[in-house]
Amino acid sequence: MFRNALARLMYGRYGGDQLNLAMLGAYLVCFLLFSFTHWSVFYLLSLLLMGLTLFRMFSRNLSKRREENYRFLRRVDPVIRWYRLRRNIHRDKEHRYFKCPNCGQQLRVPRGKGLITVTCRSCGASFQEKS
Repeated sequence: MFRNALARLMYGRYGGDQLNLAMLGAYLVCFLLFSFTHWSVFYLLSLLLMGLTLFRMFSRNLSKRREENYRFLRRVDPVIRWYRLRRNIHRDKEHRYFKCPNCGQQLRVPRGKGLITVTCRSCGASFQEKS
């Protein structure tokens, strides 16, 4: 019964997306900062973020909310890709990663092979590195 009521309430509304999740995270950080410091600025900022998140979630202007989320993802995407690459490099103990000096492409070679010649797949440049 409750599930049907919630589905009826959200029918035709935008719901959640990545921007809403980021704003909820910022809300939690601001609220925790307010809890520790008791500065009213953090409390007001947390209320503003929660209100904006709820506004976006219950909005019926779907195209506008999608455009906002698209712009947010376009700005955050380089940071996310950098973080994922660093995480993969840290987890991968069997390979070494190099940047091509010509085009900047990330290259992966096996560890422990000594001095090897690495050839970039995208630009064809060759350089020597210790694996």
